[in-house]
Amino acid sequence: MAISDPRGSLKQIPPRPGVYRMLDESGTVLYVGKAKDLKRRVASYFSRALNRRLQAVVAQVADIEFTVTRTEGEALLLESNLIKSLQPRYNVLLRDDKSYPYIRLTVRDGFPRLAFYRGPRKGGDRFFGPYPSAWAVRETMQLLQKLFPVRQCEDSFFRNRSRPCLQYQIKRCSGPCVGLVTAEDYADDVDHTIKFLEGRTDEVVEELAERMEQVSESLAFERAAVLRDQIATLRRIQQRQFVSGKGGDLDLVACVQEGGLACVQVFFIRSGRNLGNKTFFPKTPEGVERSAVIAAFLAQFYADKEIPPQILVSPDPEDKDLLESAFSERSGRRVALKARVRSERARWLEMARGNATLALRSRLGSQAGYTQRLEALREALALEELPERMECFDVSHTGGERAVASCVVFDREGPCKSHYRRFNIEGVTPGDDYAAMHQALIRRYTRIKQGEYPRPDLLFIDGGRGQLGTVQEALRELAVSGVTLVGVAKGPDRRPGTEQLWPAGRSTALILPADSPAMHLVLQIRDEAHRFAVIGHRRRRAKARTRSVLEEIPGLGPKRRQRLLRQLGGLQGLARAAVEDIARIEGISHALAQRIYGAFHQSRPDT
Repeated sequence: MAISDPRGSLKQIPPRPGVYRMLDESGTVLYVGKAKDLKRRVASYFSRALNRRLQAVVAQVADIEFTVTRTEGEALLLESNLIKSLQPRYNVLLRDDKSYPYIRLTVRDGFPRLAFYRGPRKGGDRFFGPYPSAWAVRETMQLLQKLFPVRQCEDSFFRNRSRPCLQYQIKRCSGPCVGLVTAEDYADDVDHTIKFLEGRTDEVVEELAERMEQVSESLAFERAAVLRDQIATLRRIQQRQFVSGKGGDLDLVACVQEGGLACVQVFFIRSGRNLGNKTFFPKTPEGVERSAVIAAFLAQFYADKEIPPQILVSPDPEDKDLLESAFSERSGRRVALKARVRSERARWLEMARGNATLALRSRLGSQAGYTQRLEALREALALEELPERMECFDVSHTGGERAVASCVVFDREGPCKSHYRRFNIEGVTPGDDYAAMHQALIRRYTRIKQGEYPRPDLLFIDGGRGQLGTVQEALRELAVSGVTLVGVAKGPDRRPGTEQLWPAGRSTALILPADSPAMHLVLQIRDEAHRFAVIGHRRRRAKARTRSVLEEIPGLGPKRRQRLLRQLGGLQGLARAAVEDIARIEGISHALAQRIYGAFHQSRPDT
């Protein structure tokens, strides 16, 4: 219901729980609020001293709409949904309209598969999570591949194999596709995987220790060594990931404010394991206290997400009892919000506050512009979330000579120069950029599959659809999935600023304006890859051209080279010498003289 003259028509508002919306003359929603008593709450805006923020709101109000609910808890949930959908200017706004990823285990298959999953949990499979990001899921799945080689390949790939793939060769899969593992042994790996993801690592360690003793007694020492390494890895993971000796699900939510900005840090604890954290920077109107920010955050964040039984918060939120009641009603069990905790849990909250403070100060620093470009890129490519890690490849050569491929890495903070890598291309036709790119991708992603480097969210290639097809082929060979591919091609007239983006799967190019922040970031990454490749190529070419021809001749050591150059007057004298002249030098046989003569003259630049 709407009231066109709010000051003169307050009597029409009932004294019931509900949600009110303040609108300006154009009908734009300025503010959404909830109330246990709508009549009293709305009247208070026109009858008492207000802070500067609320004064600014009321001065613009031309209309008020309200919706009556059964309970104040219902009003809280409706308020959070309206704020997320309407994005009112004077509310605390949380930009988090994404679902969170899970690890999915297809338990109904004969040989179950582990997979990244985002969406509704249904279909009878097992789901573990939620994880704070795709990055956290991939990191856990890479870890599981090392511990228990349960397959992660697509079903279509699995059903059409006639020989084991690279994953089997690097010991990241037990080869069920071609019968290299029994159903019983594979089921054991699946069982251990489930127990690990449920936080029952001690049970897994105990079972592995018993098995290690059994195989040791039967003198199967190689198998015992494998089990020993699994146990050691599990112990290290326990030290790193477990925040409590007891299992349990809870979230840590801490809010800090500084410099007119707010930062909220959320840690996800599932089955006693720290699955990682996620950082939010909600938009906060001037003058809003931390307690109000965290209350608004909690209501919006958990409006469409699974709510754990406990949420540790810092500071205490406004309307804490109301939030607990609404969350408990929605989840069907009691949900507790706790700010005053002791001992270990107090240290967890301090950890969350510390991370929030660091993230906020970083945001306030020089990364603000970069973050804006990263967000623009996420929107342009329709990504679910900001990419954690981006890679870009380029190939540089001169007429096919001494080709070098580069890989540069960017994360949410900018370039990670310590992660850059170059690849000297060998064994391909000179000038074949597709083959050079294919070789670089195979070499890079083989090592990623082996766990030496993290897998990126986003992969840029300097080139158009042809290069993109080469990359897709390389990744298919390695059974790599979950990486968004984008080709960066020059425009029709090859002028800077007219580049086109070719996301994999699109039949047409994505053309962004030359002044687009997203395009600026893409070109920054592409240009960095080009610069790094060119430098590597020039160094390799210079090294090859300054290397003496004599160093490449078998049987011609340093002393013989020195004697040749001294007695024949340097390289120019050697170039003019005949085979007989070379053979007269002490230690040089006639056969070696012929090799020297042939190698030297074939390499002369004027021949």
